[in-house]
Amino acid sequence: MYLGIDIGGTKTLIACLNEQGVIKERVKIHTPQVYNVFLSEIAKVIANLSTKKFIAAGVATPGRIDRKQGLGVAFGNLPWHHVPIQQDIKRMLGCPVVIENDANLAGLSEAMLLKDTYSRVLYVTVSTGIGTGIIVNQVIDSAFADSEGGHMVLEHAGRLQRWEDFASGKAIVHRFGKQAHDITDSKTWHIIAHDLALGLIELIAVMQPDVIVMGGGVDRYFDRLEASLLEELHKYESPLVPIPPVRPAARPDDAVVYGCYDLAKQLYGTART
Repeated sequence: MYLGIDIGGTKTLIACLNEQGVIKERVKIHTPQVYNVFLSEIAKVIANLSTKKFIAAGVATPGRIDRKQGLGVAFGNLPWHHVPIQQDIKRMLGCPVVIENDANLAGLSEAMLLKDTYSRVLYVTVSTGIGTGIIVNQVIDSAFADSEGGHMVLEHAGRLQRWEDFASGKAIVHRFGKQAHDITDSKTWHIIAHDLALGLIELIAVMQPDVIVMGGGVDRYFDRLEASLLEELHKYESPLVPIPPVRPAARPDDAVVYGCYDLAKQLYGTART
């Protein structure tokens, strides 16, 4: 069995996956703001799991990590800095542990599902903020592993702004006074599509993906967004910057823990076929 831990700003998902990558057990807890309290809560969950021994574990963190030292450097909405999360979790489990950015892991999970069709996958998650991951031949691209696409500075409304400050789920609520699931009119979705396209075209030009996978909260309403988004993207298309297919995530709720499994198995087990 493998263990996946998806640390979110408000919730943390812990999942046990078998050798075939099937989730056999899952527990979701509130993410404490104090790191040591978080470790205590994770230890309680692990103690109550039916599985006690794991081949390896993957831990997904928001924000920046130091892979060499096994540190969580900065966690976005969580007030944790330079915490030795890899060793702390390894000490609990007694098995190898790998840490990675959550968007990279979600992208890896989705890329594994597309491995027979696309080799270069750009994953973009649009939720509270905007996260990005680029996967090449089912491997997280080290050149972009620390990229923060949502923090690109773009011109919008006559001034320079971070992309996620005007195109994320949080920005949508601030601008329109509604959650995405409450927005039904096509005009509003076209504005949302335009704002997303401004950042996506920059990523396409730099990363040249074969496909874009949209995750996070917005992908659940991809049917409302798709036509306008493709229309906006194709306005910027050129022979040197072709627009790839854009599709919603296949497993939006669990993509990150599946990615935890995929990476842990790549490093410490037999790669999934």
